[in-house]
Amino acid sequence: MDLKPILKKMIDSDASDLHLKVGTPPILRINGELAPMEMNKLSKEEVRIAASSLMTKKQQEMFLKEKEADFGIGIPGISRFRVNIYIQRGSIALAIRPISREIKTIEELNLPPVLNEMAFAARGLVLVTGTTGSGKSTALASMIDYINQNKRRHIITIEDPIEYLLTDKKSIISQREIGTDTKSFANSLRYILRQDPDIIMIGEIRDAETMETAIKAADTGHLVFSTLHTLNAPETINRIITFFPPYQHQHIRTLLTSVLKGIISLRLLPKMDGTGRIPATEVLVSTPTIREYLLDEEKITAILDAIREGEKYKMHSFDQSVMNLYKERIVDLETALENVNNPDEFKMRLKGIEQSAKRW
Repeated sequence: MDLKPILKKMIDSDASDLHLKVGTPPILRINGELAPMEMNKLSKEEVRIAASSLMTKKQQEMFLKEKEADFGIGIPGISRFRVNIYIQRGSIALAIRPISREIKTIEELNLPPVLNEMAFAARGLVLVTGTTGSGKSTALASMIDYINQNKRRHIITIEDPIEYLLTDKKSIISQREIGTDTKSFANSLRYILRQDPDIIMIGEIRDAETMETAIKAADTGHLVFSTLHTLNAPETINRIITFFPPYQHQHIRTLLTSVLKGIISLRLLPKMDGTGRIPATEVLVSTPTIREYLLDEEKITAILDAIREGEKYKMHSFDQSVMNLYKERIVDLETALENVNNPDEFKMRLKGIEQSAKRW
């Protein structure tokens, strides 16, 4: 099976993902919705050949051993892709995601300008969070490229796999891929401080060892960026703490008060005009109030209130972000209600705004 026409169709359709699975035609995800292509159902042999065509001999050997493969690949004349190959019900399946060769700016991605400020922090920990496909890697690449264009720094990235290919501008960038350039996140981080980094980007924090090393690197004067699969800032803080045993929780809280610079959480919402998706965001900035709440387990729930009330520090909650998108007629009411944390409160606020408008 020749994958090139299918991948080209994917790019032309502005699809975010392609699924290849035995017994169904190729399926695209467009604006968050699955859309089968007008093709015949794929056979077991067709999917096997498609998977083999994308893997090197070494990757094929690893796939046979691990039953999983995750890597980046460039197809000349089409694009760069992130590929995940796995087994389901005894047959091979693929999930393929395009990666733009162009790294868009924070403004072009419709992300808050405060991300530019976080990118220029002298040291500390900046986390980008969200579900799979919410734009975490894209946002990180944009922040790293902003530094690259404006500062003379040594930036080291550890990724699984490398997604965006970064080229040296004012900074020098060393990109390391798990499995190709280093064995694991934890292994590479053991030696990273000997490689003279100013800025460290960890593709994803998955375990306590990686999190602990990231915090220590930030605590020793480096600027560290990474991602977590969490929905919002309070959940992110809880996830960081629960990586560790209970006897370490207070110590980790104390470390976070000194190293955490900010948390940016993302959700992609379909635009009401059907032209694509736009990010709704939640932004936490480390302020004296946030640091006070971090130290006290019972005050973690108050962090969301501090975010809502922190406009002067350039903070906002998801619900505030979605409200702005709705008021600007970028997303419809159904989409807004599906993506806010508290739909009932959102409706009440909306009703109050509408009543005030009628009075005026």
